[in-house]
Amino acid sequence: MDNKSQGSGGIRGGFGNIFGGGAPEYSKSELASVPLTGASSLSPYLNVDPRYLVQDTDEFILPTGASKTRGRFELAFFTIGGSCMTGATLGALNGLRMGLKETRDLAWSKPRNVQIINMVTRQGASWANSLGSVALLYSVFGVAIEKARGAEDDINTVAAGTLTGMLFKSGSGLKGAARGGLVGLALSGAYALYNNWDHITGSSTSSRLY
Repeated sequence: MDNKSQGSGGIRGGFGNIFGGGAPEYSKSELASVPLTGASSLSPYLNVDPRYLVQDTDEFILPTGASKTRGRFELAFFTIGGSCMTGATLGALNGLRMGLKETRDLAWSKPRNVQIINMVTRQGASWANSLGSVALLYSVFGVAIEKARGAEDDINTVAAGTLTGMLFKSGSGLKGAARGGLVGLALSGAYALYNNWDHITGSSTSSRLY
């Protein structure tokens, strides 16, 4: 019996050494030190705690002294470009409407198509120029007021909107400048109210509860 067991053990050991399939043997102390699956969050393969690999928030590398939110100067490019594109789109639609209305008595022909296309391009360029100028003035006033006050809040938004309306309509005299200032004040005030609506409603609700 001993010879058979030794022989079979020798054969298994020989094949295990040749093919690398020999099962390793552990002592009781080594088995006790092996962590069970799910007992620890530390991965035995990476030797790194997986909790440090999961990030709930986005992390960015920012320069020294830089803020996590974009300032008015960075948003100025998006504001001006978006206003120009919006003005061009609205102007083109308005030009198409006007072109179809003015040439409704004409049959579909090349001269009518040319008139419609001219009206579309003319109105698109005019609207893009107007809205782009307004966005440029608003951005310049906003950045200047922010630098002068050293703070960024809704006061800058309302002041920039009011000054933009006054300067944009300054060519129409004092009354035109006053109307433009009122329009700018109304639009910028509505925008500031929209941005702080959640805060206002939350504060009013909490005040009612107490």
